[in-house]
Amino acid sequence: MPEMMKAVVKAQSAAGLEVRRLPIPSIGPNDVLVKIRAASICGTDLHIYRWDPWAAGRVRPPVVVGHEVCGEVVERGGMVTTPEVGDFVSLESHVVCNTCAYCRTGQGHICENTRLIGVDRDGGFAEYISIPAQNAWPNPPDLPLEIAVLQENFGNAVHTAFAFDLRAKKVLVTGCGPVGLMTIAAARAIGARAIYATDVSRFRIEFARRMGADLALHASEDPVLEAVGQATDGEGVDVLLEMSGAPSAIDQGFRLLKPGGDAALLGVAPGPFEIDWNHHIVFKAAHVQGIYGRRLWQTWYQARGLIRSGAVDLSPMVTDRFRLEDFDAAFQRMASGDSGKVMLTP
Repeated sequence: MPEMMKAVVKAQSAAGLEVRRLPIPSIGPNDVLVKIRAASICGTDLHIYRWDPWAAGRVRPPVVVGHEVCGEVVERGGMVTTPEVGDFVSLESHVVCNTCAYCRTGQGHICENTRLIGVDRDGGFAEYISIPAQNAWPNPPDLPLEIAVLQENFGNAVHTAFAFDLRAKKVLVTGCGPVGLMTIAAARAIGARAIYATDVSRFRIEFARRMGADLALHASEDPVLEAVGQATDGEGVDVLLEMSGAPSAIDQGFRLLKPGGDAALLGVAPGPFEIDWNHHIVFKAAHVQGIYGRRLWQTWYQARGLIRSGAVDLSPMVTDRFRLEDFDAAFQRMASGDSGKVMLTP
């Protein structure tokens, strides 16, 4: 095994990233070393690349970025019993403590000591990564890279879609970025009666139709309230799945949510904003659930069931592929809004 590796690093507190040669990370007794076969770009990575206020307040350079990763286990610590060396794995990005009150009560996804790879510790836009063995999810050896690399991100979609019972329900998905698109597919597989979707990218609106949306609309150019109102016979939707974080989309979504409806909120807003609390939530008797990450490990089992049964087909999601050293072009493609997931390979 070589001693050094290539990695994409947030080297300083400024916009941009760079490729560096770094030592291959060492592993502890409960860790595995994974040789990375593919990684994909997430919205969080774009925040770090641009060095916006969230990134500047959270990330401490230098750090290897990237948290959506799959690869092969090439070494494991002395206390590790699974996975095996040679196993093909996808990685859960949240490294949790297993000892806080949240971890001990089945809520590891909100562990108060979470360290996120690619943000709080070195991540996966590299040739190798060291990570706790429990974070390495074994895959069938023949699972396509384009599916394996999406499983962490798909978990966000599954967590959102399973937050409420979608069977025979009218569902609105606001925001058709990659997670929103995968949420549409999950909602369809669960048995939603009808799925409506909104976005501000015509490319992703068409993509939403491909992933199973019955009606996909431009959030600002199309008459969304009227069109969805007509499609639902004036009732509104039973469930809102908010994936955008855009205040205007959140307002639109709650306007279309019927009284007593359910709202699962994954999208992260750019900052504090005004909301009609009384009419959107209190007087509407809405049930509101914030969604963060994936339930450990329930969501991974649900995602595995959807993928392996064929109920969800993620094969259209990776639209662009780049070499690791071409990360600048890859990030520009992801930021354009005219792509699905963008995959990097070492």
